[in-house]
Amino acid sequence: MGEISMGALVPSLKGESLPDATADPSREPSRPAPPYPPEEAEAGVVDKDTLCPICMQIITNAFLTSCGHSFCYLCIVTHLRNKSDCPCCTHYLTTNHIFPNFLLDKLLKKSFARQKVKSASPLGHLRQALFQGCEVSIKELDGLLSLLSEKKRKFEQEAAETNMQILLDFLHCLRRQKLEELNEIYSDLNYIKDDINAVERYRTELYRAKERFSVKLQLVNNDPIARKAWALLTDKHGSDTICSPHYMLGQMGTQNQKADVKAQASSQVLQNLDACSGSDLHSVAPSALAAARKRRVHSQFNDLQECYLQKRRNWNARSHKQEESVKNTRSREGYNPGLDDFRYVLTTFTRYSQLRVIAELPYDDLFHSANIVSSIEFDRDDELFATAGVSRCIKVYELSSVVNEPADVHCPVVQMSSRSKLICLSWNKCTKNHIASCDYDGMVTVWDVNTCQSVMEYEEHEQRAWSVDFSFTEPSMLISGSDDCKEQSQESKDATMSYIRKIGDILEDLGKDSSMFIILVLTVKIWCTKQEASVLNINMNATVCSVKYNPESSIYVAVGSADRQIYYYDLRNISQPLRVFSGHRKAVSYVKFLANNELASASTDNTLRMWDVKENLPLRTYTGHMNEKNFVGLTVNREFIACGSETNGVFVYHKAISKPMAWHGFGSEDEEDKRSYFISAVCWKSDSPTMLAANSRGTIKVLVLAE
Repeated sequence: MGEISMGALVPSLKGESLPDATADPSREPSRPAPPYPPEEAEAGVVDKDTLCPICMQIITNAFLTSCGHSFCYLCIVTHLRNKSDCPCCTHYLTTNHIFPNFLLDKLLKKSFARQKVKSASPLGHLRQALFQGCEVSIKELDGLLSLLSEKKRKFEQEAAETNMQILLDFLHCLRRQKLEELNEIYSDLNYIKDDINAVERYRTELYRAKERFSVKLQLVNNDPIARKAWALLTDKHGSDTICSPHYMLGQMGTQNQKADVKAQASSQVLQNLDACSGSDLHSVAPSALAAARKRRVHSQFNDLQECYLQKRRNWNARSHKQEESVKNTRSREGYNPGLDDFRYVLTTFTRYSQLRVIAELPYDDLFHSANIVSSIEFDRDDELFATAGVSRCIKVYELSSVVNEPADVHCPVVQMSSRSKLICLSWNKCTKNHIASCDYDGMVTVWDVNTCQSVMEYEEHEQRAWSVDFSFTEPSMLISGSDDCKEQSQESKDATMSYIRKIGDILEDLGKDSSMFIILVLTVKIWCTKQEASVLNINMNATVCSVKYNPESSIYVAVGSADRQIYYYDLRNISQPLRVFSGHRKAVSYVKFLANNELASASTDNTLRMWDVKENLPLRTYTGHMNEKNFVGLTVNREFIACGSETNGVFVYHKAISKPMAWHGFGSEDEEDKRSYFISAVCWKSDSPTMLAANSRGTIKVLVLAE
């Protein structure tokens, strides 16, 4: 008996000719094309009985075995090279027991022809009949051609109508779009017209007030007693402060009746000035300062135009939504609040044009050759500032002594040493003497500046900790983000939830999902200075580059990640972020809050961006600096955003304008110097045009925005 078969082997061979049954089985056989296309066999249009049991396709070159089964010749020969049995019934079989099945081949070919006829289109049938030499008279051909011509014309007409309909739809859509744009332009023109009238009225009032004041001063100068009183008043209030002319004239009126007569005469002069003041407004020559500010306006005209229209449209939309409460809203100067907002933007933007150095502080460290300053921060009262970097040391300086006391080397008032290179600092917003740091080893440390000792040390991060930040509203809470990737068991998770319940109302109502057994990649941690372990872990899927608390809440945090996203979390529900902001093309290196709902971000894609965390909207993109691989610092205040550049310069943006308004280069203009160093840290002084900046060479400068 033959050996037991373990299943048929599917061949994958190629050849050109089909040998007969007596051919040498060791010679490579070939497989002709099947009578049915493979897709038809897969679609199930053929009978399963016509399929080869080995390859499960239509049998080609059918061969019949002595046991009565049919196979493709190629399939059965290949099988018999390895085994001597029938793939269907395991009956003993060799190549001498297989024979051509001519009848099955003929039936398959006829079946394929019938299937092809059935699946052919009417045109295919006609074409086949003509190719086969079907007898057709000229009259029948004329009728057929006439029918085809009519059909062609119908199709062409339908195609033309469809094309015209598509064109008409496009034109209607274009017309609607242009009408909307035209209506928007008309609305904008109305805004501009109203605002021009309002500004001219207010400017006229200012000019008239100035002329009245000039006349009253002239009356004072012409009266000896008035001059004496004026001198006394200016001595009392200082040379830079002038009392109200109404108060001054009132004091003099009881002493000298001559002043009253002159005052009566001056009223006629004032009336004449008021009558002609409108025509004299344009006769005032602008000062050099005003001309410079106008040049700044024209240099950023497109951005300013967009800002103005956006503010006016927003106020108009708001007035429609709250018609009763905001209808015909005017500011105290007498014009629309949208214009008032833009006036403030225009004023703050054109006020400054450069960064001026008021002090410079070398950060040389005798014990470390590398002097990169990775972080620089002001304290709560903006009296002290701290620096940290690869020198593994936190140095605290007094700002007033650095600015007011010229010296080649300024000594820090406090110096604290760390075991590892430092990356980020954060002063406590309430406790003046507490400052937090994070380092290359993942250590998060809270220092007491008065004692120069560490208060708390947190070692849960297993990799480099990139960022740390104290909460504005809850001074005992801080957040950190790092590179570490670890697993947390259910037991550890239960302990975390226990910690959360202890810290009070800030982190209450955090749910626990008992179905989750493992949390991966825990890189954001919430700490409390009153306990030794982290109180909350937020699982992230990428390296955390920056973390920041919302300045008005301790339950909202922003996280900048290496996956190009910014995540905004509500700590009461960390299962998923409240907002996810996408738009950066590379890692997000910094996140900072300008206000409760305004978040700025920096990325190594050469851009800064601002987001509305309340409305979940991107607001603006800032370009002009260079940042492709290093962390160059980011700092914000209410109106301005500043960052470093890999060209060794500091750039300042107004938050409403996408291009830099001022910049300052460290060192010389030498290209080699620009390529060798970069700005590594920046920090604004609160509500002030003063800022600190440091570069990778260790130079620290105190800069101030200037005209």
